Amino acid sequence: MPIRTNRGRAAVYRRLWGWPLRSPRHLAASIIIFVVVVVALGVIIPRVLDRKPAGQSAAGQPSTSSQGTQVGQLPSSGVSLPTKLPPPTNAASAAPTAADAQLVAELWAENWIKPPPDNDVNKWLAQLRPYTTEEFLAQMATIDPKNVPDKLTPGVRPVRSTVSSADFEVSTDLGKVVITLIKLSPSNEWRVNGYTKAD
Repeated sequence: MPIRTNRGRAAVYRRLWGWPLRSPRHLAASIIIFVVVVVALGVIIPRVLDRKPAGQSAAGQPSTSSQGTQVGQLPSSGVSLPTKLPPPTNAASAAPTAADAQLVAELWAENWIKPPPDNDVNKWLAQLRPYTTEEFLAQMATIDPKNVPDKLTPGVRPVRSTVSSADFEVSTDLGKVVITLIKLSPSNEWRVNGYTKAD
């Protein structure tokens, strides 16, 4: 069995590890020092890891030069990435009123104000079906035909038109309404998809 002495590395290690156990005061001081070291590391390490590499902005995006090219771009590429997306195209740009849309609007309005003599909802919807979307027909099934206007005064007037939809103002004896038509795909047929009271 080796003889323990107060010399050499082993003796130094024994003193270091044994110091906290010599008294309660030493143990409390050791715990406080350990907590301070752990907290300091918890604060310093995230700051070091969060530093941005050179050539990046504060938002984490590559910085751009005055010409709009990215810093660090290969000179041989000759192509720079756009710094902004192009604005979206306006798919609903105005267009002249289509003649077939005008015809469908007029035929729908004429059949809308002329319910059957017995005010049968199913017959009324059947005469509107060729000019109306199925979704709007389902909504119209809740309407009492007795509540619709009796005549047009004087007729149907276009108020807005695009390549895929159109609004027409219908003047009646009970006031004005605006009917909305949409172009169905892929048949390209116009159908009424709703109406609202005009302001």
